[in-house]
Amino acid sequence: MASSNLDETSPTYPAPESEANAGQPASTDQGTNVTQPMSLPPEPGEAEAHPLGETQLSNVNETGVNPPDEIPPEPPEGARHSRRWILWSIVVVLLLVLIAGGSAYAGYNSAVNERIKNQAVQMAGIAANQYVLAQQDIALGNYDRARQRLEYIIQIDQNYPGAADQLATVLTQMRITATPTLAPTPTLTPTPDYRGRDDLFTQAQTMLAGMDWTNAIDTLLLLRKNYPDYMAVKVDDMLFVALRNRGIDKIANQRDLEGGNYDLTLAERFGPLDAEANNWREWADLYIRGASYWDVDWGQAVYYFSQLADAVPNLSDASGWTASNRYMDALLGYGDWYANQGMWCEAQTQYDTYMSMLADPKVEPTAVYAADKCVEASAVPPTEAVETTTPPAETPTPTATQEAPTATQETPTTPSP
Repeated sequence: MASSNLDETSPTYPAPESEANAGQPASTDQGTNVTQPMSLPPEPGEAEAHPLGETQLSNVNETGVNPPDEIPPEPPEGARHSRRWILWSIVVVLLLVLIAGGSAYAGYNSAVNERIKNQAVQMAGIAANQYVLAQQDIALGNYDRARQRLEYIIQIDQNYPGAADQLATVLTQMRITATPTLAPTPTLTPTPDYRGRDDLFTQAQTMLAGMDWTNAIDTLLLLRKNYPDYMAVKVDDMLFVALRNRGIDKIANQRDLEGGNYDLTLAERFGPLDAEANNWREWADLYIRGASYWDVDWGQAVYYFSQLADAVPNLSDASGWTASNRYMDALLGYGDWYANQGMWCEAQTQYDTYMSMLADPKVEPTAVYAADKCVEASAVPPTEAVETTTPPAETPTPTATQEAPTATQETPTTPSP
């Protein structure tokens, strides 16, 4: 029977009493022999080779150590090398970062130290230069300037040698030679006029009615300054009237041609000028231009003053010389210029024009002499006359936009006055 159950059960062996009693209480129903399952079935050869009573399984190896039931597999060799390489790479990167940071910090400290050193050298040079200049100021008696220099030196370097002593000496000298300072005389300014806007407006109207143009303009300008939004259109109209009338008055009565021109230009900013105001401005402009050619170009002077002699013969500038008198004197100057050039017929024309306006016995002999010379110059053979003379051309009537022939140009025709 034992041989028939050999393949299904493990070999039986008697259990020791100690182990049986330790694990569970003894049972009278069981025999002394206990059958235990095998974890590994024996080979057929082994079952026959060993007696049944001697075959047992043991969990103890040769060294006497009980190994664990499941031993984890060891990692492959390549994975261990990969982990080792990653660790070394991290270590190398950290070392490089530390080295770079240390180098940058060292370079920054070096640059800062160098800059501080250069700045100290520069400030020392400035202090030395100021100290020398302070000594020169002390020698010249410029104690206030020396004080400023020494204070600046001490501000730069408190321990600069000799600066504190020199400053004490300078302060002592300044106290000895101090002179009283005269307070400047305050400049008196006019008290601004803060009258009410209605009073200003009423006053300006009264001045306009009384033809007090200058005071009216000043009052209106004050009104515009203090109350710019108060009846702005009406105030501008009043300014236009005052400036327009004052400009004409300066040109016609006060002999202030430039000032009148300026007032009319200001008035034109508030509105268009009428024909009368434009005429007075053009006449003043003609007079100023004609006077600018006086004793320089008699032809231009005759051209401009010939227009004024008919329109406004009494117009004059600050010299008191009327336009009519200037025109007559310009005719004499132009005739003399033609005579000096040997152009007697042209000179006769200027003298005759003058004599037609004023029979001056002082000018009559000159006019007669020029007429005789013109007749002599005209009495030449016909052939020579054809070769040397040029038929006169019609002289256009001068306008305000045309220029008269200049006295420095030789012209065969006589300019029309």
